[in-house]
Amino acid sequence: MTTKNTLSITDNRTGKAYELPITDGTIRALDLRNIKVDEEDFGLMTYDPAFMNTASCRSAITFIDGDKGILRYRGYDIAELAEKSTHLEVSYLLMNGELPTKEALAKFENEVTHHTFLHENVKDFIDGFRYDAHPMGMLVATVGALSTFYPEAKDIRNRDNRRLQIVRLIAKMPTIAAWSYRHEVGLPYVYPDNDLGYTANFLSMMKRMAESKYQANPVLARALDVLFILHADHEQNCSTSAMRGVGSSEVDPYSAVAAAAAALYGPLHGGANEAVLRMLNEIGSLDKVPDFIARVKSGEGSRLMGFGHRVYKNYDPRAKVIKKLAYDVFEVTGKNPLIDIAVELERIALEDEYFVKRKLYPNVDFYSGLIYQAMGFPVDMFPVLFAIPRVAGWLAQWEEMLADKEQKISRPRQIYTGHDVRPYVTIDKRG
Repeated sequence: MTTKNTLSITDNRTGKAYELPITDGTIRALDLRNIKVDEEDFGLMTYDPAFMNTASCRSAITFIDGDKGILRYRGYDIAELAEKSTHLEVSYLLMNGELPTKEALAKFENEVTHHTFLHENVKDFIDGFRYDAHPMGMLVATVGALSTFYPEAKDIRNRDNRRLQIVRLIAKMPTIAAWSYRHEVGLPYVYPDNDLGYTANFLSMMKRMAESKYQANPVLARALDVLFILHADHEQNCSTSAMRGVGSSEVDPYSAVAAAAAALYGPLHGGANEAVLRMLNEIGSLDKVPDFIARVKSGEGSRLMGFGHRVYKNYDPRAKVIKKLAYDVFEVTGKNPLIDIAVELERIALEDEYFVKRKLYPNVDFYSGLIYQAMGFPVDMFPVLFAIPRVAGWLAQWEEMLADKEQKISRPRQIYTGHDVRPYVTIDKRG
């Protein structure tokens, strides 16, 4: 039998047969438009709430095989990058498709370092927020406001101009994040220290008090760098889709990043590790783990947070790296007592048939919150810590979208379920 890379469809409404080409395991949704009852018919559409099985773009940035637990950036395994690379090196990789030479990396690091400062008016902008404003809300608003400081950013078709804005955003995100935190706790803002590396500089802006120069613990600075690598990109997730969707209107990158960060603000996305900590605190002690597991399995309201993932049906490769990293951090900060509860939950979930058959494995959020908490970050900073590294992935996806000739302004279809045409009723005759 001769095989062809096509899909044959018979429309039982009309008896007509159609042959659609298959490319990269997909058919083009627009090919379905040719399947009509008559010439007046709009043609078939796909209905896919939440994009459960729809590819919206072609991308060469991040590869995920959820069944096998594989995550790669530009072909490089995430565990190897976490072990051997730095966040800025990975950011360069995401942007350019290749790891940098020593000279190229030094130039990129220098560019980022010298764009960490914010316009002085940004301090006034942040000061305008209430004392108890959420730092993620401040970050979203401030990133969006940067578009007014750099009006030339609207020229998105100029490659050199685009690259300048990309460097600015990667450089300024830690400063905005740190200043949002300092505003929340009522401390004076700390300016960037360009003698420090990317994460050490961020820790300095977060934690420096009266000392003339802040010396970040190298273990903690490296741990934060690894966490940033693990969070730098993750294919077409909610916030990345927002970045591409808003960016498809050809708005400036600051506005698009603000939209992506707003998507990340949601508890189902950037706030997931906070939910894990709440769960661990609710359990409270090792002896209460069996009762909690029983409640989860009975469906009595308790949920096992930090397990399972839309994409991964195997152990999230990032979670493996983070679990080991947690113990490195605890050597410096002291052990977070919640780690024992977390490890016991993981042990049970990986052995219990109830969880195994549902493929509920630990994800990236399960251990990351424990590390952030041990390092002294308040819970409301967790999504901010997610946004700092993810901006590199958002911008790489944004630039890739702009170069893709098949992309147009994002405009999903809908299935209309409302009224058919009906006459207007004046207000005095309405029941």
